Amino acid sequence: MAATVDLHNSSLGPILVDAQGRTLYLFEADKNGKSACSGPCATAWPPLLSKGAPQTAMGASASLIGTTARGDGGSQVTYAGHPLYYFVGDKAAGDVTGQGIDQFGAKWYVVGKDGKKIDND
Repeated sequence: MAATVDLHNSSLGPILVDAQGRTLYLFEADKNGKSACSGPCATAWPPLLSKGAPQTAMGASASLIGTTARGDGGSQVTYAGHPLYYFVGDKAAGDVTGQGIDQFGAKWYVVGKDGKKIDND
């Protein structure tokens, strides 16, 4: 099924979420639109995968959405060139417990409507 990227208000302002309202993150170690997160990293930070072209809802920008091939053959959703991930520590829609965590060699940030990290460090 094709993934959907939406925009919801959170304690950090408007952020990218999936169709179920789960927060999406970017990883600062990713370079040139390619994921640097696999193995144990992808267990803690599961990639947002899409079967088919990903969609945008409400506030998200269709011109910024895309995909990148993962090493395992999956198709990971990107936004403004950043591969998108979930955080296993987020238990409910709207949780942002992964914000600013330094893990697997770089920091993780919630993504804003413009596709840039929301940095409140």
